[in-house]
Amino acid sequence: MQFNFFQSASTVRSYLKSNYEKMQIEDAERKSYDNCYPFMYYLEQGETYYTQAAQSPFSIRPVLLYYGLIHLLKACLLTVDPNYPGTTSVLAHGVSARKRKKRNYQFLEDEVKIQKNGLCTYFTEQMYQLKHLEGEKFKMEELLAQIPELDDLYLFTSGKSNFVLLGQLPDNIWTIPTELAQNYHITAQRLKQFLENRHPGMIYWLENKDNEAELQIDGNRTDFFPPFRYHIFKKRFGLCSSLQTAIHLPDLLIHYLLLFNLSMIARYETEWWMDLIKTASDLDYPFIHAFLHITAEKSPQMILEYLTGNKKT
Repeated sequence: MQFNFFQSASTVRSYLKSNYEKMQIEDAERKSYDNCYPFMYYLEQGETYYTQAAQSPFSIRPVLLYYGLIHLLKACLLTVDPNYPGTTSVLAHGVSARKRKKRNYQFLEDEVKIQKNGLCTYFTEQMYQLKHLEGEKFKMEELLAQIPELDDLYLFTSGKSNFVLLGQLPDNIWTIPTELAQNYHITAQRLKQFLENRHPGMIYWLENKDNEAELQIDGNRTDFFPPFRYHIFKKRFGLCSSLQTAIHLPDLLIHYLLLFNLSMIARYETEWWMDLIKTASDLDYPFIHAFLHITAEKSPQMILEYLTGNKKT
């Protein structure tokens, strides 16, 4: 992970000034000077957390990855809100976890609840214009099911796949299998409308000889809006194979919610956490282990893509 583009103060000032001017922020030049070093320090501190996470024992890795992501998100917020943090209310986590721990607790069945104030709600509003999440609850299994890199593990453990990877043709054309509409229990025309409504002006449709929808997008992008997800290892776009509650959430929010809960467990549920690591007694362990490996690589990549202009993750 390298944020090489942002290692020069003059470059960062120019970058922030350009962002602020596009948003018609008053006194853009002064605010770019004020935020230059905080922006660089957030990135440096976030990168340090990720570097240490890669070298640290598994038992404390969720804490390091969570705080690493927090610092990278704060850098992103400075690009869209030159006054961040404007109030102390945005400094809280913005998420709460259920009180633990019932007998036979399972991580996959656990859930988190989004709060009114805090970093979680603030970055989703500022970076993605996604509002009205307050009070929504999401199960860990629902969130993990939205991570395409985990699909092989789902297929191995349950015999079913959560994702349909799009076929890739020349000229950045991707094909959507016709069975996806059947999985969603809607017509192909309704699926087309559903996707076009989420991506106005960004999706171009063709019909091929097999009556499959062909979708043309920029093949260099890896940060398309949900419900599209990008598999960083297979380097292909995918769509969830069923309509689920978390299908509309941005990828970074999904990773944030999972890391928040895992960091809370690692800090405050030590007995359960260490038992899980040492015994690997159920499905929780392989999914947690795989997710931490994925997010260590994917989250900084998504942050970098956001900062360098692809602001639709």
